[in-house]
Amino acid sequence: MAALGWLTPRRRSATARSVLAGEASAEAARKSSQELEELAPPEAAEEPVFPVLGDDRAAAFFDLDNTVMQGAALFHFGRGLYKRKFFETRDLARFAWQQAWFRLVGVEDPEHMQEARDSALSIVKGHRVAELMSIGEEIYDEYMAERIWPGTRALAQAHLDAGQKVWLVTAAPVEIATVIARRLGLTGALGTVAESVGGIYTGKLVGEPLHGPAKAEAVRALASAEGLDLSRCAAYSDSHNDIPMLSLVGHPYAINPDAKLRRHARDFDWRLRDYRTARKAAKVGIPAAAGVGAVAGGTAAAIALHRRRR
Repeated sequence: MAALGWLTPRRRSATARSVLAGEASAEAARKSSQELEELAPPEAAEEPVFPVLGDDRAAAFFDLDNTVMQGAALFHFGRGLYKRKFFETRDLARFAWQQAWFRLVGVEDPEHMQEARDSALSIVKGHRVAELMSIGEEIYDEYMAERIWPGTRALAQAHLDAGQKVWLVTAAPVEIATVIARRLGLTGALGTVAESVGGIYTGKLVGEPLHGPAKAEAVRALASAEGLDLSRCAAYSDSHNDIPMLSLVGHPYAINPDAKLRRHARDFDWRLRDYRTARKAAKVGIPAAAGVGAVAGGTAAAIALHRRRR
């Protein structure tokens, strides 16, 4: 079981230390050659290339929300459906509040996520799957394309360039995830499956949302079907809820991690990347108050709209 894997002592890897050293060296490359020579550890030059070129038994698995894309795909999808009059203003207020909360705290609230899923299922009931797929393409261009984290996108591209398959693994509906994966040039997507009969949504789920341990099971099943060696695979996520999935692979990455995942990653010597604007701005000395203010303002507006509609 995935949970037992967390209890297994993980050997500190020279590879992990070398990767961190290499990143420090790349950051210092913008300074003078003398500074670079002083900061770069000698073993950085000996670090094997990762991902490994031509390793067809390796693949990469990426969480979506706040890992590949800022915010939650389901909420952006809700905005697009509202624009197309799939539901009323009071429903939009709920979506706005949930998205503002997600942007502010950067973690998934189970109650909010369940509300969003229930709302989405009731909204799409009776609609054709093909219709929602077509609309999803439009919504990606309107709300999602500009929210893709360039850093995470580059990581995914590195795996593709090495000849490896790259999969999104998300609790978002598989139709949305598939659109995003295709637009990013990825292999495909694992996502929550909504029941449909004759190509029409029934308003029910097949099984349960692809969340937490369910993601790990999906990755394990896909790896078995594809003949992958999970010890040679990589996984990327921002959330401690995805520790089961991250623990399956030999190369786990914490991307824009929440506090619990950051602690876990440090304890197990996992690699970390943080592409969030405020944190990057702080590193280069640019005031981040404007960005923080925008998020806070959006939250306040969502709360005010929510209260007026009650």
